[in-house]
Amino acid sequence: GGRRRRRRWALVAGAAGVVLVIVVGYFAYRAAADLPGARMPDQGNRHIATADTPHEPYNSDPPTSGPHLSYIAPWGVHTRPIPPELQVHNLEDGGVLVQYSCQCPEIVEKLGAIVRRYGKQVILAPYSGMKSRIALTAWTRIEQLEAPDEKRIVRFIEAYRGIDHHK
Repeated sequence: GGRRRRRRWALVAGAAGVVLVIVVGYFAYRAAADLPGARMPDQGNRHIATADTPHEPYNSDPPTSGPHLSYIAPWGVHTRPIPPELQVHNLEDGGVLVQYSCQCPEIVEKLGAIVRRYGKQVILAPYSGMKSRIALTAWTRIEQLEAPDEKRIVRFIEAYRGIDHHK
């Protein structure tokens, strides 16, 4: 029986390999499915000369990828809106934007307290005209909230902050 033993061992090893592939696949799928925010199609990362340069419309508002300026906005808390064409370069550089569309000092204070924990690669800014009161954006990802949810905001920032998207 050496041959039979080898065949049995090969069957057991093969079955174990199949089980391993299924388990790894399942956890890889769960990890991808558990990433926060809605996934948006990648609109590329072409540079444009100015914020007024004509370009195709963004597929999300605020934008999550696409044509953008060649420089970035400073990280941290802003009191004035950041043009969409500037936001996108910050996202490409691994940034996360937390934006709000309300006259809501108490919400802004809560969001600011979260954003200030991060030295760089996170921005808080007003952004009028979007559908939700709060929007979190990263490269090809958007999450919309009506009220500050610290757990969800931190989870979104931690998932995407620091991932460079230059091709």
